[in-house]
Amino acid sequence: VFGSNNYLGLADDERVRQAAANAAQQYGGGSGGSRLTTGNSFLNVELEAELAEFKQTERALLFSSGYAANVGALPALTNDQDLIISDELNHASLIDGCRLSRAEVRLMQHGDPDFAYFILRKERSNFRRVLIVTDGVFSMDGDIAPLPGLVEVAEQFGAAIFVDDAHALGVLGDGGRGTMQRFGLSGHPAFIQMGTLSKALGSAGGYIAGSSPLVELLRQKARSFMFSSVSPMTCPPFTPPPAIQMENANG
Repeated sequence: VFGSNNYLGLADDERVRQAAANAAQQYGGGSGGSRLTTGNSFLNVELEAELAEFKQTERALLFSSGYAANVGALPALTNDQDLIISDELNHASLIDGCRLSRAEVRLMQHGDPDFAYFILRKERSNFRRVLIVTDGVFSMDGDIAPLPGLVEVAEQFGAAIFVDDAHALGVLGDGGRGTMQRFGLSGHPAFIQMGTLSKALGSAGGYIAGSSPLVELLRQKARSFMFSSVSPMTCPPFTPPPAIQMENANG
């Protein structure tokens, strides 16, 4: 379905619709709160584990949307001591995340690792941390980020690479694992992977996939995670076992 985000038609698949209906009937239609308070669910944990396995990373963290993942993660990872190199055609959510981060932002000529090298050769010593930010598949043009070239630059200057892979999930790589897998870079330590469940997967919600320290940092610092309820389509509310319910009832 190339005129929409529902690339594979899964939002209209009868099996998906029935599973969503069954989940709403069993678990309810809302999350009940932020995941750090009352909104967590064993289903969240299971889905995060499945996403991490699928993306071939240590862990994953769910957000209420892909937009929330970007505007939460980038400010959590960088501040006014840091430098972000952002592709000039990046998605609006990446642009907003860069603005909220308070980091110095330099625009990189679209898809040009040599441009990133030129910036870092001049400015790397002025900053604590460097983050190269790019879409995996660019939403308006459909071209693919030159990740191998960006990795070479990142390794040379001690930078990390934040990849918005929302448009590649389910489309590129073995089994639809995305841009990193397409280039044989799955599991590379330089990458922080963002994705969404609202495009090829036909549901709702976003995620960040990466190392365990990364996920723990985002759990404590990403404000769009800490102060949002996740989508009911990906987070039915937690129902305590009967023993816990009885204990609470008895004070």
